[in-house]
Amino acid sequence: MSMTHQLNPPDYQGIPVPDRQALLEGMAPFQASMIGRSLWQVGSTLVGLIILEALMYKCLLISRVLTLSLALPATGLLLRIFVIQHDCGHGSFFHVRWANDMLGRFCSLFTFTPYAFWRRQHANHHASFNNLDRRDTGIDIYSTCTTLAEFRALSPWGQITFRITHHPILTQLVFPPLVFLLLYRVPFDAPAHWLRERRSVWITDLMVVCVVLALVSLNGVWAVVMVQLPILVFASIIGMWLFSVQHRFEEAQWARQPGWNLIHAALRGSSYLKLPTVLQWFTGNIGFHHIHHLSARIPNYRLQECHESRPDLKSVTTLTLRQALLAPSFTLWDEAQGCMVRCP
Repeated sequence: MSMTHQLNPPDYQGIPVPDRQALLEGMAPFQASMIGRSLWQVGSTLVGLIILEALMYKCLLISRVLTLSLALPATGLLLRIFVIQHDCGHGSFFHVRWANDMLGRFCSLFTFTPYAFWRRQHANHHASFNNLDRRDTGIDIYSTCTTLAEFRALSPWGQITFRITHHPILTQLVFPPLVFLLLYRVPFDAPAHWLRERRSVWITDLMVVCVVLALVSLNGVWAVVMVQLPILVFASIIGMWLFSVQHRFEEAQWARQPGWNLIHAALRGSSYLKLPTVLQWFTGNIGFHHIHHLSARIPNYRLQECHESRPDLKSVTTLTLRQALLAPSFTLWDEAQGCMVRCP
């Protein structure tokens, strides 16, 4: 069965598909941000991270093991800051754009991610996610997909290169720190007319250098490396994994343009990653990824509320933590069978 038929109303593989208008109208009330919750979330997260990092610098005088153990909750808080920056990019964290932009730029000093540049790249992802005919032609391997037929059409050397560059050890452990620490220091994949986005990269670099130099002057080079680097490395690995596995798991569905639409792509091409409560809190509810793709204007702290309010959203694929950890091995889309598969 072709994907054009698989993703057409009124159902999908026997599962009823919610009515688009009724679904979006029912989700609309959750798009309203709540200033008290927004301020509490950003304040508690930033203060918590600053306190933990201060403790890590103090603990270096006692034990490096203790210092690294504190890097784990600090990593969770940095992930939470990234989700806040992500919400700001969608204009969902505050009611007004200037407040979102101001906070998003401030968060970028912690995440090392240029706000305007990442926002525009991410907007492209939302416009074409899980659409085989609108795949990104750049170097992003996390939000795009190669078909099994395309893999088989590669030369032997091309297949070897694909296997190496898409191996989970590289994609999930090696590449993420390089992306956030090095690749985001330059406007890679940015067309020449993205003037504001290119400028945001250089401004972010300048501000990051100032912050790092200030930390070095207070604590010394070695201390800064021991405290900041583990947090950034761990957060980049977990963050990249979170965003990638929710579109590239075994049951994830991809469609050609004639059969693609928002409702099907969100409910069949993304997932509900069901995490333990503590991990869900640290990751800012990003596991409710199907809700986020249905309406990116819903702030992260209202995603669960929206999910639980509508029975017609329960048909989404639910990933357990174990399934999500195995998901990076599914690297190819098999159009004939309608599922993601491992390299043959």
